[in-house]
Amino acid sequence: MNLRRLKYFVKSIEIGSLTQAAEVLFVAQPALSQQLSVLENELKQTLLIRNKRGVQPTEAGKVLYRKAQLILHLCEQAHEEVQTAGQNLSGSVSIGLAQCSMAEHLAIPLLKAVREAYPDISLNLNQNSGVRQSELVMNGNLDLALLGTSLYGTAMPHGIRFSTLLEEELYFVSSRLAADKAQIGLEDIIDRALILPNRNHFLRKTVDDAFIQFGSTPRVVAEISTHVTLNEAVIAGIGSTILPASVALQLSDTSPALHHARIKPVLLTPLALCESKSLSLSLPAQAVKQTILDIVTQHALSVRMRQEMRGAQAHATRPAGLIPAGTPLR
Repeated sequence: MNLRRLKYFVKSIEIGSLTQAAEVLFVAQPALSQQLSVLENELKQTLLIRNKRGVQPTEAGKVLYRKAQLILHLCEQAHEEVQTAGQNLSGSVSIGLAQCSMAEHLAIPLLKAVREAYPDISLNLNQNSGVRQSELVMNGNLDLALLGTSLYGTAMPHGIRFSTLLEEELYFVSSRLAADKAQIGLEDIIDRALILPNRNHFLRKTVDDAFIQFGSTPRVVAEISTHVTLNEAVIAGIGSTILPASVALQLSDTSPALHHARIKPVLLTPLALCESKSLSLSLPAQAVKQTILDIVTQHALSVRMRQEMRGAQAHATRPAGLIPAGTPLR
């Protein structure tokens, strides 16, 4: 095996077509096919199933694909660190930020902090649903991700590590809620028209589980996972929503027509830092990780102060200091 063949193999699987992979790799398709055949002969295994629709990995191919991703990632990381040895930290760091969570509100503070402290580091921010981001961390396409862990329950995926940073209390947000209503019972929300993220989102899992405890299911009139569109739908009066405290407070601050109330009994959703168990972080990624931890702590304290100013009777956000960074979520 050599790195070039592994690169050809990985790209062929990711694209699913030898013709298109050859174009992306700037090689002739016969040459690509020949290199893949050599790889199969070296391993004495059929790695790809070829048909009119393209190529798919065999079981052996899936094993090699996962290992090849790790090998290529480590080689790329080694090359970057050797080239920048003795210089200021530089390179690209990819971070996943879960939608409809505090993570999204950390995007600009994170960009500013990294830009100021490490001007030669380029951040690539991926704002998507939590499950997909954990997969991207596992295969090395994301260095780190900030996401909720409700979707996993007690069955955490192998190959990735979660470090709980904080827990946020969930708030009910509506354009038809009395401004002086500080809290609302979950039973009073059961018949409300709700706008929630889709079922692949950690927030939806938390809400669904809470309703199940009441022997009910949420009355969802629309599924929206992007917070901008979700906010606009609530403002338009299409329905109400349930959001983490930091997001609910921010939304109420920017949209005076909306009001929020704490939900009783208290519903908590954890926010965790996700990283690979097998892939070591590059030096730039390690620096960004520490920056994330610092910003999360600062933002959590800011949210707490805003809640206290609004007369909240309980803390809706527990800062990172209460749970040591690096402690796996149980």
